Amino acid sequence: MSHDTLAIIWFGLWGLIWTVYFILDGYTLGTGMLFPFIAKNRQERNQLQEAVGPFWGGNEVWLITAGGATFAAFPAVYADMFSFLYTPLFLVLIALFIRAIGLEFMHKDDNPLWQATCKWGFFTGSFLIAFLFGVTFANLYRGLLIGPNGYEGNLFSLLNGYGILGGWLFVSLFLLSGSLWIQLKTAGQTAVRAYRFSKILAGVAPAMLSLFFLATVNRTPLLNNYSENPVLWIVPVIALTAMLASAYFIFKKKIGYAFTAVCVTIFTKMAFGFVGMFPNMLPSSIDNAYSLTLFNAAGSKLNLTIMFIVAAIFVPIIIVYQSWSYTLFKDKILKDSAKGYQ
Repeated sequence: MSHDTLAIIWFGLWGLIWTVYFILDGYTLGTGMLFPFIAKNRQERNQLQEAVGPFWGGNEVWLITAGGATFAAFPAVYADMFSFLYTPLFLVLIALFIRAIGLEFMHKDDNPLWQATCKWGFFTGSFLIAFLFGVTFANLYRGLLIGPNGYEGNLFSLLNGYGILGGWLFVSLFLLSGSLWIQLKTAGQTAVRAYRFSKILAGVAPAMLSLFFLATVNRTPLLNNYSENPVLWIVPVIALTAMLASAYFIFKKKIGYAFTAVCVTIFTKMAFGFVGMFPNMLPSSIDNAYSLTLFNAAGSKLNLTIMFIVAAIFVPIIIVYQSWSYTLFKDKILKDSAKGYQ
């Protein structure tokens, strides 16, 4: 394979890895954001902790893989992205710490103040991760303030209207995913309360996705690729259809189908962005001449070839391991037998 072909393949894998991360960690982040409002006592907190406990660490493997793949396959993108977006990505790192501490240390001390702090820490960390990643990817779609002397923006320039809309879109999608996951994994009042949230989010999430697509038309150059290749419009059409199907299944109380539809929505929403960005990876909103593309950011042919072989061996192993864990912990978690994190 030529160097350009390998670079295109790795661009596709790069987008796929990020997408898998958001699908898998989305329900964990949603559970964290709903945690203070659904769990009313220690046994219910144990239920929700066990609902995500065997999975959330494995889901974060995909985040590490996404960062590693960016570093190894597109070193120029890695260097510039972590330089240009240093502040939001540093805040994401802090939020990851807060979420982990809140979830795992909650019941290490029975002091009500400690437990309340951890409970809201779990909420805050989950919210910030979802919101900041939404802001970041929306700004990638919109284009960064990259000029002849490098990045000319800051954290506040990322918090523009379109970026904030992207943040709320991620939050609403992950909240919906989390509310459905809680119903799939728990029984009793936690599932009942989660269903009430699902009915509300079944209206909010489609509205946010529709607004985001509308803003994308007016605020980004993302649709250029779609205008040149009209067949690509099938991607956002599937995203909207899956989103509406999820709402339909929620009101029909077919929660498994609704959860699957949300996963399809997240997948196609992310695909919509990566297809529109191609071949840019760090697009400039000042002048496209300053954009970083997959072709001028890719590593050497030898590097990409070795990485391709490594990915072909280890990614299936990760998939098998995670599939096994979902099979092993497939049962619903009951209030009386839930142990949580001790």
